[in-house]
Formats: sequence, C-alpha cells, structure tokens
Amino acid sequence: MGLGAGIHLEGVSKRYGAGDTAVDALKDVNMSVAPGEVVGLIGPSGSGKTTLLKCLGAVIEPTRGRMTLGGEVIYDNGWQIDDRRVLRRDRIGFIFQAPYLIPFLDAIDNVALLPMLAGRPNAEARARARELLEALDVAHRAQAFPSELSGGEQQRVSIARALANRPPVILADEPTAPLDSERGLAVMRILHQLAGQYQTAIIVVTHDEKIIPTFKRIYAIRDGRTVEEAGEGRGLSA
Repeated sequence: MGLGAGIHLEGVSKRYGAGDTAVDALKDVNMSVAPGEVVGLIGPSGSGKTTLLKCLGAVIEPTRGRMTLGGEVIYDNGWQIDDRRVLRRDRIGFIFQAPYLIPFLDAIDNVALLPMLAGRPNAEARARARELLEALDVAHRAQAFPSELSGGEQQRVSIARALANRPPVILADEPTAPLDSERGLAVMRILHQLAGQYQTAIIVVTHDEKIIPTFKRIYAIRDGRTVEEAGEGRGLSA
C-alpha cells in the first residue's frame, strides 16, 4: 500500500463564521483508513461527524489541513483538484440512510447510471451493474423498480450503485439505521466483504449500537476532535 492509498486526513479543521461567533466544527482531525478496511465513525449529535463526512466528500471546504483519497491529494490548505463533481462521481461512493434510488429506473439502471454518466458505453455499464447486483444477491430483482423492492433490497441496490465506478473510497452515512438487526448486520457483512474484494476504504458513520461490534477500528469524535479506539471486530459470521 502506498503512503496515500485509502483515506488519510492530517490536521483537518473546519471553522464556521468569524470573530466572536466563530464555531470550530472540526479541530485538527487525523484519520487513516487502509484499502480493504471498514472503519466506524461514532459520536453524539453535533460532534462534527456530518461536517467531517462533507469535507471528505468534497461537499464543503475545510478551513485547513490535508486530505488524500485513493492515493490522490485532493486538499492541501486549498483544493488540489479541478472539478469536485467529477471527484464525487468517479472516486467516492456514497451510501445514505435512505437509498435515494431513482423511482422511474429499474434496479440495474439505477446502478448503471453513474458509469454511463462517466462516459462508459451502455453495455459495459449495465454489465458492471449486473456483476454488482449478483455479488449482492439481488440480480433476480434487476428489472424491478424501487417501489417493488423491499427495504433491504433497496439498500443493497444503493450499495451496488456506490461501487459502480470502482471508487477507492466509500462514505456511508447511517446505512443500517432503517433496518432491523438481522438486515443491518447483513449490510455490514456485505460492506466488509466488498471492501476486501475491491480494496475499497470505507468509513461508516453510525449511531447503531448493534453494528458497532463489527468494526476492528473506530474513530470517536467529540467536540470536533477524533480519538481512535480498538473495536471488537465480531458479529459478521454468516
């Protein structure tokens, strides 16, 4: 693994406002996630989790620091990339609490859309989509529309979509929150399996107590600062 592979944050800070009304949402955050690793990010509401995820996802700009994603320095006291939209499309996969599938596209086209937007031929994009749906055991639902899928099936399709452009990084924001314990643990098994298979670095923001034991490493964030903790790394047996 090269020095920059995976996710690396060095001294990342984010300040909102100025003067007496300034709020430091992030304070010199340091974090590393290796390719193939799934790391948890936990903390109370207002602790800075969402701000950190938005900085990593190139949605908002940090105040200072350095961020490296998939071997590329994307921020070093200023953006080092020309087009953050292309970065988000091609280099970062997003998984949210809600699947946010496009209602008028079937499952395979929901997954194939991102590669198509990136300029890949339709046949290649759809072949990639089918490969991922098969890996996630929902290929038999490829022609189903989101309204015809169960909640667990929708979340699997959203995970396939996040992997569609082979991003080196996936940011998952409360991906198990709407699911029961069994389906939540199933999603975590999938994320760990796919992280290893595709050598993707994954950060999972969660309040979900039932999945916290599945992480080998956890970053706890409080008042804008992160502390690394050892996780249990269990609960993923089939």
